[in-house]
Amino acid sequence: MSAGWRIEVDARRCIGSGSCVGMAQAHFRMESGLATPIAAAVEPTETVIDAAESCPVEAIAVRDDDGVLIAPA
Repeated sequence: MSAGWRIEVDARRCIGSGSCVGMAQAHFRMESGLATPIAAAVEPTETVIDAAESCPVEAIAVRDDDGVLIAPA
């Protein structure tokens, strides 16, 4: 059984580039010009890692259930 991941977006760092929405629209949306996760907990998927790593200001953190940072690397 796979553990879930948590997605966090730091609103103070987000510049609203939308790259995460473009890469993973099932997991992110734009709200008031900033990215926000659609769900805080998600099933592990490479798409979420790619979206976090595509953020130009590293405003997205993907963590495992123990709080260990998965992405960005």
